[in-house]
Amino acid sequence: MEASDSAMAVGKGYRNPTEVQMSQLVLPCHTNQRGELSIGQLLKWIDTTACLSAERHAGCPCVTASMDDIYFEHTISVGQVVNIKAKVNRAFNSSMEVGIQVTSEDMCSEKQWTVCKALATFVAYREISKVKLKQITPRTEEEKTEHSVAAERRRMRLAHAETISGLLANCAIQDDLESRDCSRMVPAENTHVESVELVLPPHANHQGNTFGGQIMAWMENVATIAASRLCHAHPTLKIIEMFHFRGPSQVGDRLVLNAIVNNAFKHSMEVGVCVEAYRQEAETQRRHINSAFMTFQVLDTDNQPQLLPWIRPHPGDGERRYREASARRKIRLDRKYIVSCKQAEMPLSVPWDPSNQVYLSYNNVSSLTMLMAKDNWVMSSESNQVCLYTLEDDKFLSFRMEMLVHVDTVQAFLLLSDLQRRAEWDKHFRSVELVQQVDEDDAIYHVISPSLGGDGDTKPQDFVILASRRKPCDNGDPYVIAMRSVTLPTHRETPKYRRGETICSGFCLWHEGDLLTKVSYYNQATPGLLSYVTTNVAGLSSEFYTTFKACEQFLLDNRSELAPSLQTL
Repeated sequence: MEASDSAMAVGKGYRNPTEVQMSQLVLPCHTNQRGELSIGQLLKWIDTTACLSAERHAGCPCVTASMDDIYFEHTISVGQVVNIKAKVNRAFNSSMEVGIQVTSEDMCSEKQWTVCKALATFVAYREISKVKLKQITPRTEEEKTEHSVAAERRRMRLAHAETISGLLANCAIQDDLESRDCSRMVPAENTHVESVELVLPPHANHQGNTFGGQIMAWMENVATIAASRLCHAHPTLKIIEMFHFRGPSQVGDRLVLNAIVNNAFKHSMEVGVCVEAYRQEAETQRRHINSAFMTFQVLDTDNQPQLLPWIRPHPGDGERRYREASARRKIRLDRKYIVSCKQAEMPLSVPWDPSNQVYLSYNNVSSLTMLMAKDNWVMSSESNQVCLYTLEDDKFLSFRMEMLVHVDTVQAFLLLSDLQRRAEWDKHFRSVELVQQVDEDDAIYHVISPSLGGDGDTKPQDFVILASRRKPCDNGDPYVIAMRSVTLPTHRETPKYRRGETICSGFCLWHEGDLLTKVSYYNQATPGLLSYVTTNVAGLSSEFYTTFKACEQFLLDNRSELAPSLQTL
């Protein structure tokens, strides 16, 4: 047990019941040519630890279903210790999201490093009966945050393949083949690797299913060979892109792994790996087990990336893979920037385009649910059963208004998620224009708002807002309506208005009984608003109260209007 965990155990007597820890000393047999821990070996340890955590919660065997993007931040040398911690963030019907943290430590210097963080999905499997998992009850703020965001991550995960296919079909990438230096080009077919592995009992669990970590290790091996054939050096794996296991593999299977460098950029290359299985040599039909894309770099003695040769793709499928790799790189950078950024690191407005809309929607909803999950809210005032809470966190000051309204929860959700009706009760919304209905749950609006008047500027403000709504994933979850600023080329800032921005705001609605809904409104004040807020605290409280009571009256006045539509949700 680590010191921090020990302190927690002594101080609070609490440890997550699904938490599993593994510590491994890196021996020479675990390392590659540079004396660093093989990523394949690390993936096996990660998968084993995560699987044990999932099985601790499920009480039955579990198999790896998918793995989200993994970014490897630090290499691990021989003689150092790897510490892996895994716990179940949330359980759904038969699947679970498991969060994994990997750190390394040098026993001599006592230094520690973060190696990577990962999110894996495991599915509980029982031969006799269908599995229905018990729900996770989060207790700490961190657990509540991960639990609330896990539902949105699952939504993004389930749509990943379709999302990527759509983005690849519509992502225009400039063809730069003709402008590249042909003297430094390597034919892509020169990097191709094919390898076969026989699945033996040590490679499988007690049910005979091949460990997902073992398959990932074999994939990393052939991908490394393919990357080496391009750079004629020892490459370092930096990223494994999100992937899904498409089908099971068992003891006795022959796994055929094919890897090839799809594209090489200035300092990195993408290697595609495909895994297929068959049982007998006479079989002509192979089962597709998995496909993944891995990004490698070649590092010099100062750990700086070196220049790489270009790839000359083979006509046909090779050129398709070449262009898709360029598109995936842009999508991956967008996804990492939007999904991985801490709230304090995000710009107030992010450009909206087809390559990032799924991830911006995810960030929009997860930011609000993370704000909701924080447990250090302080009640500032209460008036006529309306409560105002505040939260000071990092460089943000957040507000939460809360009340009970005698209205059906679904009806309140439909009324409040239509921003075009916001002006009926909120005087801060002078007019609202629907700019783009992105899909059933996401829309972009242009909002005109009166000036705050805090700095003498009398010009009205305008906002370009992404509104994302979500229905509950499980009983006890709220209906969510999240809003944040985005930028659109069709609605640039103009002299007529002063451009305003909102980084995180919206509603969470809980069903409290028949025709009874708990309505909570959240708003995270941006730095530009803080001076106005701090000098108008008393007036602001009164203004929040007046606006929120107008919201209540709006819901009551329209509580029967949408009754025929309720069955559609």
